[in-house]
Amino acid sequence: MRNLSVLNAYFWKYRYRFFSGILFVIASNYFAVLAPEITGFIVGKMQQFLSGKPSSASSEVYGKTMNGFIHWVNHFDFSNIVIISSVTILVVALIRGLFLYFMRQTIIVMSRHIEYDQKNEIYKKYQSLDASFYKINRTGDLMNRITEDVSRVRMYVGPAIMYFINLTTLITFCVVNMLRKDVHLTLLVLSPLPLLAITIYFVNSIIHKKSEKVQASLSDLTTNAQESYAGIRVIKSFVQEKAMFHFFKENSETYRKNAISLARVEAIYFPSISLMIGLSTLITVLAGCFMAIRDPQHVGLIVEFVIYINMLTFPVSAIGWTASMIQRAAASQKRINEFLSIQPDMAVDRSEKMEEKIGGDILFKDVSFTYAHTGIQALKHFNLHIAEGEKVLILGKTGSGKTTIAQLLLHFFNVSGGDIFIGGKNIRDIPLQMLRDHINYVPQDVFLFSDTIENNIAFGLSEKPTLEQVENAARLACIDAEIKALPNGYQTLVGERGVTLSGGQKQRVSIARALIKGHGILLFDDCLSAVDPKTENTIIRNLYEFIEGKTALLITHRIFTVLNFSKIIVIENGTITEQGTHDELLKQNGYYAELYHQQLAGEQNPHQIFEETKF
Repeated sequence: MRNLSVLNAYFWKYRYRFFSGILFVIASNYFAVLAPEITGFIVGKMQQFLSGKPSSASSEVYGKTMNGFIHWVNHFDFSNIVIISSVTILVVALIRGLFLYFMRQTIIVMSRHIEYDQKNEIYKKYQSLDASFYKINRTGDLMNRITEDVSRVRMYVGPAIMYFINLTTLITFCVVNMLRKDVHLTLLVLSPLPLLAITIYFVNSIIHKKSEKVQASLSDLTTNAQESYAGIRVIKSFVQEKAMFHFFKENSETYRKNAISLARVEAIYFPSISLMIGLSTLITVLAGCFMAIRDPQHVGLIVEFVIYINMLTFPVSAIGWTASMIQRAAASQKRINEFLSIQPDMAVDRSEKMEEKIGGDILFKDVSFTYAHTGIQALKHFNLHIAEGEKVLILGKTGSGKTTIAQLLLHFFNVSGGDIFIGGKNIRDIPLQMLRDHINYVPQDVFLFSDTIENNIAFGLSEKPTLEQVENAARLACIDAEIKALPNGYQTLVGERGVTLSGGQKQRVSIARALIKGHGILLFDDCLSAVDPKTENTIIRNLYEFIEGKTALLITHRIFTVLNFSKIIVIENGTITEQGTHDELLKQNGYYAELYHQQLAGEQNPHQIFEETKF
């Protein structure tokens, strides 16, 4: 229950619905227990009428409402008493039904509001966590916690709470009325229930453990399915449908076994409850027969007790169901709390906003960085100064640390050592939203949303741009003509992850998305790898005027000769090995010169290069 205590804030938020629901539950059960008393009274009256003996029942065995009713109907003859009592039972049932309706409209509706708030809270938390969190957690598990786990928690804040209050008040009313009538018979009738409570206690501990296993296996299953759907083209291209199905089947089998194991344990509840209720009813009838033999006027009491036992059947049986829902919710809330308690590595944005604008000057001062989840040191005492307005090309082999530079500039991670300054301000002191809004970023891994091309290009803007602005950005990225050639033009839906577009088209849409922001620092991370050389040169030429006066960083593994870079950086194993202009690096006759000559030869005679490198 400790894990569920965090939900108390939600109960307080919706306290008016919550406490109103409790009042409606109490009211509905108060009217529910009037029916057995009225029935017992009628049967007692019938016995009195048939025997001709006055009733020995005391007014102390009834509550104020029932005593008032008895005092009123005693002025009528027996036949009218039966009619009035029958109509009263019907009216009481209608009133109870009305309160039950209000009960669900308050507590169940409250649970839907809490579900809505909790999903928003989790999603907002996901948005605030840094990139390292997503490197070590699977998408399927994240989805399962915001869907399945939240749904199980809703079952606690809604049905479980409602049924618990309902069974508590109904059992209390029934037991109080039974004790008023006959203490010894009540204790005898309820004697099997402690055994039921002991059974529930032990079974609940088992259910809690098994619920955690079920949720964990469901997360694995969801992750497996999500990855299969996202990578379906890879699966099909490598003809691995059978292998992936076998893998899914294994996860599904694990979930099935855990779920069946939990269902078997839960199945103990209902037979045991039915047994205890059956024993109570049997004891009531048996003891009642002996009492009726000694005094026929006890028939009404026995009838009333039998009705009470039947009324208690659902509340007592709901104990197991409610306990099961609470245990499942506790297991799910524990999983949710694990994520909600995670604090991002980066400092949270300050409440006050920086009044001055961020400049374009960039300084890496003795920066070192190691990926926590792998232990790989990506940068080692890295020093680099980029003046505002400079165009810098960063070259390096795969794994040299190029992409890490981009991610650190966007403050996806905190540096392990050293400092990064943008516009003379330490990156730690710049609010994240302001920083990332200042950088026009084109990532290496392009991601497009299942939306129109227009909305994908305009994604980074707070206000919806005009179609002319979108088209201008697309023209700079050399994708405008291809978009207009599509059946629906800019209103074309690109499908999940942009699956309806080619790799080059997706990259150019991503470039247009960055260019439409039109301000700040431009950061391109190997974003032209899927573009042909001719289109690549056209894009670079288009960018020449666009980036005039702006700080621009192009991270790549190949050389762009079309654009005149202020500085070219060559990185290897997280450190700068070469630095200078194009002409200076050619004179050094190092990696840059070698790459330049290879690339130049490849552009002049690609067939010869192929013959020399094929195997």
